[in-house]
Amino acid sequence: MEYIEITSKPPEDSTPLVLVIGKFDGVHRGHSQLLHTASEVHDGMLAVMSFSDHPTWVVKNDPAYDKSLTPLHHKMELLQNHGVKRFYNIHFTKDYARITAKEFVLDHLSRLNIKHIVVGEGFHLGKARESDTLDLIRLCKQIGIPVTVIPLLKEDGEKIDSTTIRSLIKNGEMVGAQSLLGRPYTLRGTVIHGQALGRTLGFPTINLGGEVDQYVLPKPGVYLGVAEIVNGDHGKERRNALISAGYRPTVEGETYLIEAYLLDYSGDLYETHVSLSFVSFLREEIKFSDLDELVEQMKLDERDAFVFFENE
Repeated sequence: MEYIEITSKPPEDSTPLVLVIGKFDGVHRGHSQLLHTASEVHDGMLAVMSFSDHPTWVVKNDPAYDKSLTPLHHKMELLQNHGVKRFYNIHFTKDYARITAKEFVLDHLSRLNIKHIVVGEGFHLGKARESDTLDLIRLCKQIGIPVTVIPLLKEDGEKIDSTTIRSLIKNGEMVGAQSLLGRPYTLRGTVIHGQALGRTLGFPTINLGGEVDQYVLPKPGVYLGVAEIVNGDHGKERRNALISAGYRPTVEGETYLIEAYLLDYSGDLYETHVSLSFVSFLREEIKFSDLDELVEQMKLDERDAFVFFENE
C-alpha cells in the first residue's frame, strides 16, 4: 500500500481515485461496507483518507479518544486486506481543524484526480464539524466529483460505530465487540521481560509491551483468547491463551499490564512480535489472600480454557 503523509494540502496527483474519507478506527463492519461499495462504484484506485489522531482528542482533549482500536500500522494492514491501494494520513492538529469544508473540498481534494467519493451517513467535515454530507455533495459538485453516502450499518437496531465498540471493550464485552468489528478485538505488541512470577508459579506468561500502549485497553480481568506469534521467516503460529489484563492486585501491581499464558506451549518469546485476540471474558480481576490461592484459581482458569476451546 502506498502511504502519503499530509501536513497541509495533499500532493497533486493524476491517478484516478475512488476516495473513502473517515477515521476508520477499528476498521469495523461499517467501514468494510464503505470499502466494498467504493470498490464497485468506479474502477479507479481505491484510496482512503484518514487522520493521524482522533479529532475529538485533538480538539477537545477528551481522554476517551487518546487511544485507538487500531493504531496506524494495524489499521493500514486491515485496509490493505480490503483492497485499499493508497492511504492518505492527515496529520490532524488544531490548526488543521480550522480548515473550512469549502477549503477542504475546493483547495485540497481538488488537487487529486478523484472520480468518486464514498462516505458514511454520519460524516461531517470542516471546522467545528460545520458541514454534513449534503454540503459535501454540493461542494464536490462544483469540481465534478460524484459522492455516494452509505447509510449507517446497524446491529439489532443500534448503529455500528467506533464509539460503541470502545465502550464494549472497556466493559469487557468482547463477544459484542467481535460482532461489530467482524473479528475479535486484537492488540499487538512485543514480548518484554517481566518479573517472571508466572514462571515461578508454574504458569509462565508473556508480557506484552511496545505499541500495545496505543490501544484502547480492555476492562481489567481474565479473558479467553488467541495468541498469534510472528516467527520471522517461519510465518505465524497460533496458540489458545488465557489473557490477564489489569493491575495484578494480589502482588500489589501499580500499573496496567497485559500478559498471556499460552496453552500447551513452551519456549522463549522475548522480543517476539505477538498479537493477542480477546475472544471472551472469563472472570473479574481478584485480589487473592496469597499466592497459593492465586495458583489454585489459575488451575481452574486453565481447566475452563481447555473446555472452552475444545467446544469451539
